[in-house]
Amino acid sequence: MLISDLSKSQSLLLMVAGAKGAVGSTLTVAAAAMRTQPEAVLPSLMTGQMFPYLGPAQETHVVGWDTTNKTLLTAIEAHGVLPETLWKPHQNELDLVEVRLAPPANSGLKEQVEQLRSDIQTFREHYPQTKAVLINLLPAGASGDLGQCHSLAQLYSEAYPAGFPDLGYTLAAIFSGVPIVNFTPNEVEIPVIVREAEQLGVPISGRDGKTGQTYLKVVLASALRARNLFVDGWYSLNILGNEDGKNLMDPERAAEKLSNKTRILDGILGYQIGERYGIPSHKVRIDYYPPRGDAKEAWDVIDFLGLFGLRMSIRLNLQGRDSVLAVPLVLDLARWMAVLQAAGRSGPIPELGFFFKQPIGDDPPLTFQDQVTKLGELELECDEKIAARTTAGTKQ
Repeated sequence: MLISDLSKSQSLLLMVAGAKGAVGSTLTVAAAAMRTQPEAVLPSLMTGQMFPYLGPAQETHVVGWDTTNKTLLTAIEAHGVLPETLWKPHQNELDLVEVRLAPPANSGLKEQVEQLRSDIQTFREHYPQTKAVLINLLPAGASGDLGQCHSLAQLYSEAYPAGFPDLGYTLAAIFSGVPIVNFTPNEVEIPVIVREAEQLGVPISGRDGKTGQTYLKVVLASALRARNLFVDGWYSLNILGNEDGKNLMDPERAAEKLSNKTRILDGILGYQIGERYGIPSHKVRIDYYPPRGDAKEAWDVIDFLGLFGLRMSIRLNLQGRDSVLAVPLVLDLARWMAVLQAAGRSGPIPELGFFFKQPIGDDPPLTFQDQVTKLGELELECDEKIAARTTAGTKQ
């Protein structure tokens, strides 16, 4: 994206993989509401008053893909995340949102990429003068190792799309010059993809959006470390009844999510919890509990030691709304990615670790303090680079 494009464009186009899921459909309602009732959404954004050169945050449009033929309005109602009073006033606009069928799971990766690139081009034609960002909201998939793929040809031949559905969207976005937000726990930042993104000037952020329990876990662990309070054990339980919770009952699909939730503390604290017992004492459990729907509940029990090694503990109970917590972060990340591309950044963006359980890139910030500091530094870097490019463009 050229800096001239940034100054001319006044809106974002979010291309959402998984647009009819709980988070995707809630995101679409939020985008529609922002245009007529910005006061209902903008106060929840961190970037609402940032990046004045990007254009108003409320000028955001949504398109995307999904595997289901049911309408977006049907999906919104079925998920039950938002009461009708919040989405019904926007139903005419929501009914016009373009959501295309995802590529068939049994097609080859190269065929998927070609179809998705064509879709991206069509979306752009329907929304000219917008800055596109891919938002990956696909379900957690089974973990697998594609790091041994050293070329696109090898990736095309060895990656089976049914097991790695994110790859088609990721490659199509990179080849189309579209920055990527990977909000899922699925690993897409394999070396061959990172190399393509860097060469084509496409920034990638991810992985696994940090919305509720893990966000507070980072805050608490950072605070305990700052006071030199030794964490002896940490038990976390999540119950949720949405499709994400149901999907995570598959042990293979839950493996990466649980790993992201578990290992996050070791880096913050500087030691493995439970090392003095010879086994890990940081436990994370996720249970599908249909009555909760999207209203996730999480419990944490933190055992720690203070002066003279005396035991103390913290009990934390979070009653959150999974998609309601996620959507403002997605909107913030979309704005960040458009600005980062305009500032000339490409490849993984580790400074955005604040938003993710498993941030990608070299040396991402781990503690809450460092993550907030890095965000501030990144904002200043972008402002300075874009100002310099604007000045250079004006002189030319």
